[in-house]
Amino acid sequence: MKIISLNAIKEYSIFFWLILISILGVLASGIYSNNKLEQSKQINDMLNNIYLKKTIEEISNNLEPRYTYINYISKSGDTYQSIIDRLDIDKKESKIILDSILKEKSLKVLRTNQKFTFRLDNISEQKIIEFKIETDKKNEIQFQKSKTNKFLSKKITKNFTKKLVYKETIITNSLYSSAVDLGIRPNIIIEFARLYGFQVDFQRDVWKNDSFQIIYEEFVSDDDKIVDTGEIIFANLKLQNSDLQLYKYEYEKNKVDYFDENGKSIKKTLMKTPINGARLSSSYGKRKHPILGYTKMHLGTDFAAPKGTPIMASGDGKVIKAGWCGGGGNCVKIKHNNTYQTVYAHMSKFGRGIKRGVKVKQGQIIGYVGSTGLSTGPHLHYEVIENGKKINSQKLKLPSGKILNGNERKKFEIDKIKIDVLKSNLIAKID
Repeated sequence: MKIISLNAIKEYSIFFWLILISILGVLASGIYSNNKLEQSKQINDMLNNIYLKKTIEEISNNLEPRYTYINYISKSGDTYQSIIDRLDIDKKESKIILDSILKEKSLKVLRTNQKFTFRLDNISEQKIIEFKIETDKKNEIQFQKSKTNKFLSKKITKNFTKKLVYKETIITNSLYSSAVDLGIRPNIIIEFARLYGFQVDFQRDVWKNDSFQIIYEEFVSDDDKIVDTGEIIFANLKLQNSDLQLYKYEYEKNKVDYFDENGKSIKKTLMKTPINGARLSSSYGKRKHPILGYTKMHLGTDFAAPKGTPIMASGDGKVIKAGWCGGGGNCVKIKHNNTYQTVYAHMSKFGRGIKRGVKVKQGQIIGYVGSTGLSTGPHLHYEVIENGKKINSQKLKLPSGKILNGNERKKFEIDKIKIDVLKSNLIAKID
């Protein structure tokens, strides 16, 4: 008879308990799995219940987000106060926001097409927690609410890439339509017309199959969208096989002008035509008045153009009248110096900020083509007054601007060569 020791019994008992625990564990796991499957089935049945679905949908539809955003683009006639008044906030909060805006020097003047973005916290008494105002396409001011309910501002420069664009084409209809067909933005076309407006009459000097070339700056966003345009670097207008080339050149610090290939500035006292995309409809001289019916001296030049076409100041000066001029309708009169004044009549409306006493720059938009006053259709009536006498603007000969000499001329020649090389490289990329 074999005798089992006490130690052996202890070892077998441990082995027995291990087996028993394992069996209980498997049974518990099975019961848990069955319960879980049953619970999952019950949950799925409940979620698929049509009444519960409708209840959840109704609750979801009626939920409002905590934060909402309001976007607004400023229009003519807006003020900061009128824009803030559109928000559903109390007067105290409105005043804090208005005071914060007016402290920023870059926001002293509200321009049209400025983008505003407001972020609202719907559970807070003081709802606006952040807002942004776009100062231009490349910059914005961000206002962030602090713990003391004051707004801290900072300037944010958007991440844009500047690139140089080369375009060229043959003019088949008009300069403006040919440029638009190339995808050139209107502000670049207007600047192009302004530069050549000193020496070219776009109504009579440009013919079919003339051509132009242009290099200008574009600012592109990360997703390759054009958000703004910069300055014209080079331009060439080929009229009847004659090239009129213009080069941008900084002749002194922060003093930029456009010079021809001989280093001669194209800037004159007055532009030859203060409007683009128009045709000469009535020249200076005697004519039968289309409304009054009798022959009288026509002391200006008429340019027929669609209503709303921008009208530019033909030279630097001071506005001495911006209002109703009887038969001339809405008109602007500018004094350029002691010798010259110009008049622009029959406008549909005035340019932004144009009023008596305001100083204007050459090429600045002062109004838009209309048919106010004694007029048979939309056009610009343009007058040039020399020493108090109305003269023919199309025969006016004015002295040229700055002429580069000596070291200035040498520096210009170097810059000109760089631009010519740039043009060749851009053309090569197209080919």
